[in-house]
Amino acid sequence: MRPLFHPSVQDITLEGILHALSDPVRAAIYADIVASDCPHACADFLNINEQAIPKSTLSQHFKALRDAGLIRSERRGVQMHNTARCAEIEGRFPGLIKAIINAYHVQSMGRPHAGNPAMRKHAGHVGRSKSKSRRPIQ
Repeated sequence: MRPLFHPSVQDITLEGILHALSDPVRAAIYADIVASDCPHACADFLNINEQAIPKSTLSQHFKALRDAGLIRSERRGVQMHNTARCAEIEGRFPGLIKAIINAYHVQSMGRPHAGNPAMRKHAGHVGRSKSKSRRPIQ
């Protein structure tokens, strides 16, 4: 069996992390893994946000998270068990994971678009809204 690739901490990049978490399914998977004290099997995520995820697609999502350095995967029989690499990433990018997870939770609760009913259905979507108003980043 082919060994799994896990980048060294020095090879983890901000761009890689943000790219991996730009997909709403991967962001949901990662938030659940970070919140847990124990490893998660890939099969734990066959349904995300009431949406069935095919095993092949799920494998690609976990590969993207692993390649970005966000998770460590370990084969146990026929299952893959995944844990977050928060402590390692915290050493390289202090505060980044906490900020990302906090932002994810705020977004998933629908707060960013609470005043606009048309945007509430898109609150779980990671991406730019169609609104032309832009606030400066503080």
